[in-house]
Amino acid sequence: MNLANRLTLARIVLIPVFMTVLLLKVPKGYTLFPHQEIVAAVIFILAAATDGLDGYIARKRNQVTNLGKFMDPLADKLLVSAALISLVQLGQVNAWIAWTILAREFAVTGLRMVASVDRVVISASKLGKIKTITQVVAISALLLQDWPLSLIGIHIGQPLLYIALFFTVISGLDYFRKSRKLLRK
Repeated sequence: MNLANRLTLARIVLIPVFMTVLLLKVPKGYTLFPHQEIVAAVIFILAAATDGLDGYIARKRNQVTNLGKFMDPLADKLLVSAALISLVQLGQVNAWIAWTILAREFAVTGLRMVASVDRVVISASKLGKIKTITQVVAISALLLQDWPLSLIGIHIGQPLLYIALFFTVISGLDYFRKSRKLLRK
C-alpha cells in the first residue's frame, strides 16, 4: 500500500463525507452549518485533486501497481457519479445530462474490462483527460454556485457542464473507435 494508492483510497473515503456535507439538511431546508455548500465544494475539489497527484507520485516513484490501475479510474467515476447524483437531487443538473455522463463511464469501463480479458490495456486518452478536467471544473462551479463570478452576474456552471458533456460523449466515441482496432488484433 504505497502513497499513491493511499491517496486513491482517500478519494473514495471522501465521497460519503462530501455527500453528507452537501446533502444533510435540518428540517425546513436550512443548512446544518454556515457555508455548508462551500465546505462540500472544497471537499470535492480536494478529492478531485488527488487524482492527478496519485498518478504523478506513482509514476515518479516507479510505484505503479495493479491495485492503483484498477482503483484510480474507479475512484474518479465514483466521485463524479456521487457529485452528479447529488446535483440532480439539488435540482442543479438535469437527470438526462447525469445519465449521459454516467452511461459513458459505465460503457468505457465495460470496454476496458472486455479488452483486459484479451490482455489489451486501453489507456486514458488526451480526450479522456480533458473530459475529466471539464467534468471536475463544471461540477466545482455548480457546487460553488458560480462564485465568485456570480457576484457580478456571470453564471458559468451550466455552460461548463455542457462543455463537459460534449467532451464526455466525444471521448467515449473515441475510446470505442480506437478499441475496435485493438480488439481485432
